[in-house]
Amino acid sequence: MAEVPEHILRRSAEARAKAEGRPVEEVMAELQGEDAPPSAASSEPAAATPEPAAAAPAAPAPAGNGGVDIAALSESTGVPEHILLRATRARAKADGLPDPIAGGAPAQGGTAVATAPVPVTTTAAPAGPALPEGVRTQRLLTVVKAGAIQQVKREPTDKVSVWPHLLAIEFVALLVISVVLIAMSIFIDAPLLEFANFNEQPNPSKAPWYFLGLQELLAYFDPMVAGVLIPGLGLVAIMFIPYVDKTPSVRPSDRKLAIMIFTFFIVAAATLTIFGSFFRGPGFNFVFPWEDGIFFDDLLEILN
Repeated sequence: MAEVPEHILRRSAEARAKAEGRPVEEVMAELQGEDAPPSAASSEPAAATPEPAAAAPAAPAPAGNGGVDIAALSESTGVPEHILLRATRARAKADGLPDPIAGGAPAQGGTAVATAPVPVTTTAAPAGPALPEGVRTQRLLTVVKAGAIQQVKREPTDKVSVWPHLLAIEFVALLVISVVLIAMSIFIDAPLLEFANFNEQPNPSKAPWYFLGLQELLAYFDPMVAGVLIPGLGLVAIMFIPYVDKTPSVRPSDRKLAIMIFTFFIVAAATLTIFGSFFRGPGFNFVFPWEDGIFFDDLLEILN
């Protein structure tokens, strides 16, 4: 049987001893099923103490409890009866004794035999301090970490102002790019072409590289579709990205839809520009640059 905690027995013994005017140790021994210790006021020597065998027989316990008065033990210790009964059966089963609740039936099958009383044993523990009268204590069910029940306030997010933090960085980047462009214009020769001659038109006649995507679309669609409809729909679609993807997060892993839409337009524009720059020859026909060369006057000037 599961042992009743020592502090519960002692607390019950103190309350009962105070109510009946008896020594605490005597009530404690009675609850534990042991012989009461001799009183200090007794004048008889220790040898005159009667042997345990000669002690008066205890009152008969109710049937089916293995010789333990469950009702009295429950009343004195405060432990519910069904818990004491279950502990008695578990203790008997663990010790290989017959099941005391079943009236002598073995705990694990076999022939019914007479049962022996299952004593209630406890381990010695130091007595706690006596509680003041009227103070009620609660049983400790479990230990919960403080972090699991305490409210933890969210740490403030680091924020910076647009000025001077953001604008200062952008201004420095603008100065760096300006210096790089000025240096390139000084050391790299990029002369303008001669005046246009109506009698000598270049073949192929290509637009600047940043318009070659639209010129490439003219090879597949009507000018109205290639020059107005497709670019207009692309710009409108990009403008609607914030309204389609309303995720407040700024992490790329949380903005997959917006990144997918924007990547589609970037890849499409880059592909059209590359085709118009390197894969279009005389008459704006499709050629392979590794076989027929590159037909782009501005690009040839830069490469030469």
